[in-house]
Amino acid sequence: MADAASRLANLAEELLGGPLPVRLRTWDGGEAGPAGAPVLVLRDRRALRRMIWKPGELGLVRAWVAGELDVEGDLYEALDRVSGLLWERDGDSPGPLAAARDPRLRAAARELLRLAGPVPPPRPPAEEVRGRSGGRHTRRRDRQAIGHHYDVGNDFYALVLGPSMVYSCAYWTPGGTLEEAQRDKLDLVARKLDLKEGDRLLDVGCGWGSMALHAAREYGARVVGVTLSREQAAHARKRVAEEGLTDRIEIRVQDYRDVTDGPYDAISSIGMAEHVGAVKYREYADVLYGLLRPGGRLLNHQISRRPEPDEAAYAIDPFIDAYVFPDGELAPMGRTLTALEDAGFEVRDVEALREHYALTLRRWVANLEADWDRAVRLVSPGRARVWRLYMAASAVSFERNRIGVNQFLAVKTPAPGTSGMPLRPRAWTGGTD
Repeated sequence: MADAASRLANLAEELLGGPLPVRLRTWDGGEAGPAGAPVLVLRDRRALRRMIWKPGELGLVRAWVAGELDVEGDLYEALDRVSGLLWERDGDSPGPLAAARDPRLRAAARELLRLAGPVPPPRPPAEEVRGRSGGRHTRRRDRQAIGHHYDVGNDFYALVLGPSMVYSCAYWTPGGTLEEAQRDKLDLVARKLDLKEGDRLLDVGCGWGSMALHAAREYGARVVGVTLSREQAAHARKRVAEEGLTDRIEIRVQDYRDVTDGPYDAISSIGMAEHVGAVKYREYADVLYGLLRPGGRLLNHQISRRPEPDEAAYAIDPFIDAYVFPDGELAPMGRTLTALEDAGFEVRDVEALREHYALTLRRWVANLEADWDRAVRLVSPGRARVWRLYMAASAVSFERNRIGVNQFLAVKTPAPGTSGMPLRPRAWTGGTD
């Protein structure tokens, strides 16, 4: 095994039909691949076993989470270099290890098996979601999915997100800080909703209470925030009490489908619709429409994906589904807009913030890396590795325009020929159109 790296590099190039985009270092200390490129480090042959038994993204991720696979050098550059292998291969082209099923490449597959050793791969890391119960997007299963992602400890989230405790795309100006950008995003939402003293705001998926606090403190709104995460709710209630706003803000552990105390003057949904599920988008839009008064506004802030040539064949990202957001789904922005219109909303504005999310994610990764040892103590080595990979890979996805994020401003139009909107509604951005 003294030259495992060279043997593996040759096999990989044969399977890929081209040069390796990264350098390899294997468990025996050998190296191969382009000089100066980020180094993909295989610390143990178990990593290779995982990739053979589960070709593609999930095998790589399991090795990463287990600490058997690592990157030396610029993680973003490494992800950018391998993104074409994992995300952007031609639809008719198999993945690099799946290609070993081709009879012409069986010799290469046998060599890979010799390098990996005969022992089956270890069990998936403990951080992987297993044993889900109930149908997708039932209330029970949604609670389980939200608990997996959000109930990992408020201290960990504070380390990653910073004092704002805002877990969604910030709104950047050149040279601004993360805290300033998150404050500006919350204020952008409030201004789009035209919040005023005494308005009733429903914040769907309220997280740790940041939007509720901003709306009550800066605009005098009366806010109901709902979340399925008990840890989020406890933290949000503590913040509300500390700011003396318990008379203006109520935080509930409640499914948005169970909210019945409308009508509200405005609804904010920031980074929540990704959890709803494609089959539930229309129900989601219907519920929010029913909770608004005539003339009320909805601000739906949601990550989107690029449309697929064959939408029926769209598959949920296996890494995100197994380790990050169980049952989470992204839809093309056109599908979200259609669902809102079908529910009766008049969509008045759509603003794309793709570049803003890439900047936000890079700042979160920097926070995590700067306090890595504490992050590991707060959760686990595997969980911290999941977060570092998912946030860095997401930043690259936004930068490469694989995914985007959009704010939809929609109105429950009060009567034919009216909208309740000013003739020049983009005043929130400083424009005049």
